[in-house]
Amino acid sequence: MKSGSETLTVTTARRRFHFTAAQHEADATTHITAETLTRQGVVSLLDLPRVAPNLTVQSVNGTGTTNFFLRGIGLNDYTQNNMSSVLVYYDDVAYPLARMASGMMFDIAGAAVEPGPVGFAHGQADTGGEVAFHTNDPTDDWHGGVSQDIASYARSRTNLFVSGPIVTDKLSFRIAGQTMQGGGWQTNPSNGAHLGDANLGALRAKLRWRPEEHTEIMLSGHWVQDDSEVVAAKPVVNFLPTRPYPALTYQQAQWDYNTRLARLIGRPTNLKPSEHNTMWGADLKASHDFGFATLRSISAFETERVGEYTDQDGTLWATGDNYRNIVANSFSQELRLESRKNRPLDWVIGAYYDRVRMTQQSFFDFTDYVPTRGYLQETSFGQNQQTFSQFAHLAYKLPHRLTLIGGLTHEADDRQLLNLRTVQFGRRSLQFQSTGSNMNQFAGTLGLQFQATKDLMTYFKVSRGMKPGGMTANNTVVQGQLDPFKPETVLAYELGFKADLIPNRFRLNAAAFYYDYHDQQYLGTYVVPSYGPLGRFDNIPKSEIWGTEFNTEINPIRHVYLTQNFGYLRSKYQRFQAINAAAVNAQYARTGIWAPIYTDYAGTEGMNPKLTLNGSGDYRIAFLKRYEGEAGIDWNFRSAQSMVPGGTGPYQLPAYFLLGAHLTVHPLKGPWTATLYASNILNREYFTTSSQSTTTYFRIPGPPRFIGGRIGLTY
Repeated sequence: MKSGSETLTVTTARRRFHFTAAQHEADATTHITAETLTRQGVVSLLDLPRVAPNLTVQSVNGTGTTNFFLRGIGLNDYTQNNMSSVLVYYDDVAYPLARMASGMMFDIAGAAVEPGPVGFAHGQADTGGEVAFHTNDPTDDWHGGVSQDIASYARSRTNLFVSGPIVTDKLSFRIAGQTMQGGGWQTNPSNGAHLGDANLGALRAKLRWRPEEHTEIMLSGHWVQDDSEVVAAKPVVNFLPTRPYPALTYQQAQWDYNTRLARLIGRPTNLKPSEHNTMWGADLKASHDFGFATLRSISAFETERVGEYTDQDGTLWATGDNYRNIVANSFSQELRLESRKNRPLDWVIGAYYDRVRMTQQSFFDFTDYVPTRGYLQETSFGQNQQTFSQFAHLAYKLPHRLTLIGGLTHEADDRQLLNLRTVQFGRRSLQFQSTGSNMNQFAGTLGLQFQATKDLMTYFKVSRGMKPGGMTANNTVVQGQLDPFKPETVLAYELGFKADLIPNRFRLNAAAFYYDYHDQQYLGTYVVPSYGPLGRFDNIPKSEIWGTEFNTEINPIRHVYLTQNFGYLRSKYQRFQAINAAAVNAQYARTGIWAPIYTDYAGTEGMNPKLTLNGSGDYRIAFLKRYEGEAGIDWNFRSAQSMVPGGTGPYQLPAYFLLGAHLTVHPLKGPWTATLYASNILNREYFTTSSQSTTTYFRIPGPPRFIGGRIGLTY
């Protein structure tokens, strides 16, 4: 991929598939072009499951905070004070807190989704994998562009960039930005207010210096201001049958916000469920080619200031209103030495360090209809975290087109949850003991790759992945909620192949996998008598995941281009006993008493969609000798997903199928492109995630049909 590429269009001159070098790498990574992201409307992290198999990205209660699940491995982290099981990278910088990566998907050069244990050749170790974005770099020639996207519900998206040299050809820069406005599609029937409008602005700047042929230094900085409204919850289970919920249509929503909470948090009395977030950061990358190897250094600082209000029960009552203040920063340093490629022995050695400091305040409004509460509450804490890892990876070419692959990483992680306090205003103040979690472990990978022909490669590898433990820090009322959960480990077996079955016409990549999963981290239920159920992270002692996936690109006839991603996975708990949230809620609805009910879930299916399908079909043709037209459709299917162990009925997200379409015209040689498009063209009603708050189990609905147009100019 050329970082200097500025256009997102495809001409009829294209005959080869992208990412040819990746066809010789022993992994199941899904590589995604900037063109694909634009064509299929992937503008946020939540959109990524449209273009990769076995990937789930879910919003936390309708907000911009996201949880990632890849091949069934992930962590539903509401407070976002723990490390994600799937790390997000931008330009080789790891984001240990997923919220920091929000609002950054603009001016993208490409993306890659890599499943399985990672951390053997760069960055930080993890169990589930990573999602890596590369943004466009400065160019040696002058380039610039702007695009404007307008769609239903007054949604507007603007992107722009300018890039070029500064005085000398050794120094160049790039500045890119985006704004997102409108698009709110929910309406409150009680007062006619709309909800869900975006209000986001972001900038990214890069300065590249090449003092001589073998040295490059890149200084980058970015800033995101997100004041967008969030998607309101839709109640599906009411634990207080004496207080019936009104019937709402799919696009209707309700929320409340009283003046007592407004005075407590210092926000306006007309506040809607929304974000008030500032994220910014800077990184310095330096590399020098010594001939036999290249030394790379990556230093990065990231920070977030989050103010987030959500109405978690989706009603007009103050039973689950929440406001969060988060102040966090991360400093990371990576240093690695990489050998020159395509030698008998390719190797990488390096080290990675990360330091995180965080403070949080969570305010809850329980003043209405909650028999065991009826007050305003604040929970606050501080958290410190430090990680240091070392890694080495090699690939040695053996006779008969075989390559031996090996990697090893060691990681030490230390986390402390400090000074956690809960104040129930007008009642009592609770101070809790500090707690901590430590990890000091090794992980590794070993595999064999066989290049059968220049167009067919097969591989088999075994990898052990690890992820640090952590602590629960949400609405704490007893010390037992703060018990740390343990690190998780996975032993992953993977067999795959990559094949250009008909060169330049038919590509098929596939993999089968089996995961032996120990101490899987998950958000469970902790029942406090005379108070109610609260979330607490726990470990599932032993489980297994197995499945298969493939992605294919086909150019069957002239002008026709097809892509298809397929993911199928099954998971099963082998040793797992926990509180049955559905049974606890049902018992309370009958008796008005909160009490734990335990269930043995051994043999029960895991909490993941079994089948994911997404793909596209495009027809491209030149006309009038000067223009190219493209018409296409894209599709996305996800099977049902249980959201609690053994979940059925309202505790399971129903399956859904979404269809999109687009029509694009641009000159074969010219500066503009114009597109008409539609997403969710069948106007399906579907839900993307669900959770529980006080007296309600709720779901978060997905967007309805959007119809829009986009025009872009470049020079």
